[in-house]
Amino acid sequence: IGYVQTMTSRVLAVLFADVCGSTALYERLGDQGALAAVASVIDVLRGAASDAEGRVVKTIGDEIMAVFPDAAAAARAAVDMHSRVAQLPPFGDARLAVRIGFHFGPVLEKADDVFGDTVNTAARLAGLAKPGQIITSAPSVGALPPPLQEATRDLDALALKGKQEELRVHELLWEDAGDLTQTATRAPMRRAAEVRLKVMHAGRTLCVGPDLPVALVGRDRANQVVIAHRTASRLHGRFEQRRGQFFYVDLSTNGTYVSLAGQAEILLRREQVLLGGQGLLAIGHPSSDARAEIVHFSME
Repeated sequence: IGYVQTMTSRVLAVLFADVCGSTALYERLGDQGALAAVASVIDVLRGAASDAEGRVVKTIGDEIMAVFPDAAAAARAAVDMHSRVAQLPPFGDARLAVRIGFHFGPVLEKADDVFGDTVNTAARLAGLAKPGQIITSAPSVGALPPPLQEATRDLDALALKGKQEELRVHELLWEDAGDLTQTATRAPMRRAAEVRLKVMHAGRTLCVGPDLPVALVGRDRANQVVIAHRTASRLHGRFEQRRGQFFYVDLSTNGTYVSLAGQAEILLRREQVLLGGQGLLAIGHPSSDARAEIVHFSME
C-alpha cells in the first residue's frame, strides 16, 4: 500500500517576486549572459527571503515563490528585495528590476509546497505590480504593524480572476519603508553628491541631484520641464532624488508611459517608478503615438 502524505493547514504569507525585463535581456546579452544576470537577481531574492525568516518554495523561470511566518516578515523581505536589486550594477547597458506581490492567509502545506486560495491571490497580486512595485491586499495590510501600515496606500478595489468578490489592493511604498528593514552588509552605494539624473526635453537639459532634488513636469510654465500638449496635466509628475536613488512620480489624469532600458513600456498613473540607467517618458500618450511629448533621462 503506497504512503499518502496528508496536507496540513497553516496561516502564512505567500510572496511572488518576478524579474522584469528578462526577455529583452536575452536578445541583448545572449543566452549565457542573460541566464547569469537573472540567476544573480534570483540569488539576491533568495538571500532577502532567508534574512526575513522566509523560505523559497520554488523558482519558476525568472520568478520565485516564498513563504513567511507573517505579513510583516513578507513586507520586510519585499522591501529588502527591491533595495538589494536596485543596488546591483547594470548588466551590460540594462538594469533589472522586480515586481512583487504578497498575500497573508490560510494555506495547505504538503511536503515543501503550499497550495490554496492564498497562493493564487498572491500570484495575481504580483501580476498587477509594475517594475519596482510591491502590491498586497487589504487583509495583509491589516496584519501589518502600524509603522508598515503607514507605508502603504490604498489603490483600488479590483476583481481578481477566480474570486467572486472584489479585493482591495494596496501598494507598499518600499523606499519609505526601507529603514524598517535590517539588511545584510552590502557594497556601499555611490554618495548622493556624486549621482545625477540628466533630463532632456525640447532642446533643454537639466540635472536632478543635490542642487535640484525635485524637478516638476507639466503644462504650467512654472515647472522645470514644460509640456506643451493639452493632454498633459498642469502638474503632470515629478522627478525626485531620494537617498541617492531617482524616482518619477506620476500625478496626472492621462498618465505617463515609462520606458526603462531593456524593459517594455509601462503606463504609470498616480504611481511611481524607480529609475535606473537610461530611458524615456512619453507624456499622456504611448511613445509610438505622434502626439506624445518625449522626455529622455539618463543616470550620470
